[in-house]
Amino acid sequence: MRYFKQALKISALGLLLATGQALAHGNVTPQSVDTKDLEKLGDEWLETNPYRDHPQHDLAVKIGASAYNQNCAACHGLEAISGGMTPDLRELEVGEFGDEWYKERVVNGAVRDGRVYMPRMGDVLSQEALWAIRTWLETVAVEQ
Repeated sequence: MRYFKQALKISALGLLLATGQALAHGNVTPQSVDTKDLEKLGDEWLETNPYRDHPQHDLAVKIGASAYNQNCAACHGLEAISGGMTPDLRELEVGEFGDEWYKERVVNGAVRDGRVYMPRMGDVLSQEALWAIRTWLETVAVEQ
């Protein structure tokens, strides 16, 4: 009986922790990102990361790191290390194909069966802010 009670306590604790993780992946209120020092990119979304080989690359990385922590880390994890509920963004391919996937997700979000899995960040954050986040993500990318 003693072992049964101990196993029940451990199971309850595990369930409580899992519930906390599930609820942590809830709504995110986007925070503004100061991009005034970055070159303006215009209203039309670019197809590839304009800051990848740009003189403002380091500035974009700095802005992107801050913007990621304010707007993405709650779901995608600190340093882009996923807890398993969302994609591990360190594994996002660097280059044109990765840019295509990234742009699709941040502009259009992801909805399955009527549930929002990724909000349409392109509706609330500028193209400069979102490409700066992408630029920072490339600095933490893991080799495929």
